[in-house]
Amino acid sequence: MACHAAHFDPEAIRVASFPEEVDAVAAISRPLESAPPGAAGDRSGSAGPPSPFMAEAIALARQGEGRTAPNPPVGAVVVRDGRVVGRGFHPRAGEPHAEAFALEEAGELARGADLYVTLEPCPHHGRTPPCTEAIAAAGVARVVCAGIDPNPAVLGRGVARLRELGVAVEVGDGASEAAELTRFYARHVRTGLPYTLYKYAISLDGRVAAQDGVPLRLTGPQADAEVHALRDRVDAVAVGVGTAIADDPLLTTRRHDRPGRDALRVVVDSHLRLPASARMLRYGSAPVLVACRAPAPAPRAAALRAAGAEILEIEGEDEDGGVPLAGLLAALGKRGVMGLLVEGGPTLAGSLARADALDEVWAFVALRLVGGIDGPPALEGVGRVLAPSLRAVDVRRLGDDLLVVMRRQEEGVDGCSPVSSKA
Repeated sequence: MACHAAHFDPEAIRVASFPEEVDAVAAISRPLESAPPGAAGDRSGSAGPPSPFMAEAIALARQGEGRTAPNPPVGAVVVRDGRVVGRGFHPRAGEPHAEAFALEEAGELARGADLYVTLEPCPHHGRTPPCTEAIAAAGVARVVCAGIDPNPAVLGRGVARLRELGVAVEVGDGASEAAELTRFYARHVRTGLPYTLYKYAISLDGRVAAQDGVPLRLTGPQADAEVHALRDRVDAVAVGVGTAIADDPLLTTRRHDRPGRDALRVVVDSHLRLPASARMLRYGSAPVLVACRAPAPAPRAAALRAAGAEILEIEGEDEDGGVPLAGLLAALGKRGVMGLLVEGGPTLAGSLARADALDEVWAFVALRLVGGIDGPPALEGVGRVLAPSLRAVDVRRLGDDLLVVMRRQEEGVDGCSPVSSKA
């Protein structure tokens, strides 16, 4: 699968991130008489890896990553007499939830069975009926869910409703892996803003381009495949206009292991300098959104619209005179963007870092030297802004390259930045 949850330190990923969530988890995570310690599937209080059944539900959930916004990716399996009899995952918003697909496949075998699901079942009517009622109607005896839904409309109510309906519930099996799956959703549902990742490739001597600024192809095919898998899991990919002009990227998803899909492509361009001939305007299945300061230069806006771009005008300006990032993130959040991948360049990343709006950094380190002393750095000297809050959660070898993933760690929260908390 594209997401390598097994590489993450469980202690680095917080499940109960807000006080109300802590209370909800404490209230519902008690051991149950119906599942005595040591029984198959009993994971109450466990901090270890997920049980085999929950691991299968998590693998199913990953098939929906990047496709479910504004809903979370969720997977579920129905287990009868130690055997999986029903499987499902949520494919996209508006379609049935994972539990519904798993129960449908299980049929009558769901009666008296256990249901393993990666997130608390919903108790309310939305685009689909409440999963809690469907679970009880199917005769499921016990539900094992990995995590509590941070959505204020749910947040423990699904577990409470299941218990009212006579269904036993356990919480916590695979909690760390479930939090990894839903971190984009959790940020969005709490704040209305996207979870922001910055990805870059860098040489062993710390450069993202040659001394004359000419872009370099630093990483190999395995690292490139990881980038495309990451694009496949987010809702939008953003670059600054400098990178868009210098590299003329497509920002599309090109996978060889499974069908991919293109995320919304965003160019942060204060004065609409993006050429109407840019390749991304001619290729790719996802829209191109060019964000500029209001008011947009009319002739340039007209030319870009004619080439197929959508123009997003943001009022005000940031301290660097560019597009105000708080307004941009808010606008993307309103469009349902839960996960935002920033691919460059250093100017945009530096602005996001100074705005305290980067949640995660993916550094692909090419084991080669570029040389020279004037090549551009990855974050324009603002690494010290991020350093105190970042913690490594994944380090991997990808062919001839290294991948280091670092994530924000803050007291009592899951990385909500000041920009986020204002929403």
